[in-house]
Amino acid sequence: MVDTSMNALLENATASLVGRVYRPDVAGPSVVRIEGGRVIDITAAFPTVRDLCEAGNPASALRAAEGEDIGSVEEILKNAAVEVRDASRPYFLAPVDLQALKAAGVTFVVSMLERVIEERIRGDAAAAAGMRARIASLVGDDIRNLKPGSPEAAKLKEALIEAGAWSQYLEVGIGPDAEIFTKGQPLSAVGTGVDIGVHPASTWNNPEPEVVLVVSSAGKVVGATLGNDVNLRDVEGRSALLLGKAKDNNGACAIGPFIRLFDAHFDMNDVRRLELSLAVDGPEGFRMTGHSSMSEISRDPEDLVAQAVNAHHCYPDGFVLFLGTMFAPIQDRDEPGRGFTHKTGDVVTISAPQLGALVNRVQPTDRAAPWGFGASHLMRNLAARNLL
Repeated sequence: MVDTSMNALLENATASLVGRVYRPDVAGPSVVRIEGGRVIDITAAFPTVRDLCEAGNPASALRAAEGEDIGSVEEILKNAAVEVRDASRPYFLAPVDLQALKAAGVTFVVSMLERVIEERIRGDAAAAAGMRARIASLVGDDIRNLKPGSPEAAKLKEALIEAGAWSQYLEVGIGPDAEIFTKGQPLSAVGTGVDIGVHPASTWNNPEPEVVLVVSSAGKVVGATLGNDVNLRDVEGRSALLLGKAKDNNGACAIGPFIRLFDAHFDMNDVRRLELSLAVDGPEGFRMTGHSSMSEISRDPEDLVAQAVNAHHCYPDGFVLFLGTMFAPIQDRDEPGRGFTHKTGDVVTISAPQLGALVNRVQPTDRAAPWGFGASHLMRNLAARNLL
């Protein structure tokens, strides 16, 4: 599962990369530094990724930490998939641990309009094409240039209300307040190479390729990684109050492969310029590609962070923040007019040369590996290893 983006990242000697690996020999996870294609266990210096992210300069602390070489990146990547895994050897986990898993929604115009469509048709994929044309005629192309919360956005809101076309998704898309929601519980995210979960009751769903910021308890962005905010379009379309059911399912939050910490070679300005690529390869030979350009985000990433953490919202272990996606697939997969939806066995690859590649295979949520290692298990394991 090493593609060109992953190779580009691993060959970049300036990248400050941190990950997590499950080590069977210690029956628990280790914090690792990726260096020269090797995986260096630095858990003795930083028992959790949370601890590293709370350092004054995480990138410098990462590079200075002494550690143990436990193998090559390629070897450990190959051991990720459950069906081929050697249980005696390490494999990669999601590169975050105690951080809260948060997400910002409706941050790109294209996906915002798709959320409006879902709401209007109550999750009925067959009605999407007609509603898409109607919504486009109402809002026009100028909406792409609107700054959320601006007087111009307020004027459009008034016009849409008068036309009977206002939506809660337009409220968070162009209004002053961003949508910030909980994607999952700490430690529930899956990493690269393993299965992601799609609820079998859903008949309209899709991957959401996103940049994920890593933020300290003080609200400082310390790095970035890739994420798949797996979404059930039909469930959320029935009611926004079902967002938890649409978003927070077993295996439905994928993050990885590594966190790239901010340093002299990579910072927020680089994040603002990122171009994400997506490929979905189906078991029947279907292939879909797409992209998400951070330059088209409606709200600046730092504004989203400020709306997530402030005097009213505290995260003592820090948090990660999915920044949203402009990718909302409308390509028909089976029946004309029904658009895209996942099938069991789909392989989803989200990539960017600066962040590597996050690769996962789709399984029903009740067939993906169950989440069974929580905060209590982590604390007991670290204590048994004399790391606390």
